[in-house]
Amino acid sequence: MDIEQIKKMLSKQDGLSKTLGMEFISTPDPDTCKARMRVDGRNRQPFGFLSGGASLALAENVAGVGSLALCPGKISVGINVSGSHVKAVLEGDCVEATARLLHKGRTLHQWQVSICNSEGELISSVSVTNYIMTKPKEKQQ
Repeated sequence: MDIEQIKKMLSKQDGLSKTLGMEFISTPDPDTCKARMRVDGRNRQPFGFLSGGASLALAENVAGVGSLALCPGKISVGINVSGSHVKAVLEGDCVEATARLLHKGRTLHQWQVSICNSEGELISSVSVTNYIMTKPKEKQQ
């Protein structure tokens, strides 16, 4: 999945993905998108482990980037994110999220996201549903 245009768009604005340190990666598979995130002070909990909320945010963001790539001219918003965390990751490690498209409808996309540590061990398994819609018109001021 080629996401280079979306990466350029994201690099020009502040947002959660930039704040948490997410890096999105194009793949040769048209139904798969990836992202990496180093575990550091931006996304860890006080005990030095990757925050479960940051893991869910990574999953939702990578699935959202995938949906944007599949639907040029539209926007995607996460309407359901559900995950299980099965292993802890210490600060200093890097995690990689792989999002695989399970269903591509006209208005709904269903993604399965696997987040693994640098050893390739599963950290979190997350299901993401995105709603696809036209971009709302900006309010006149």
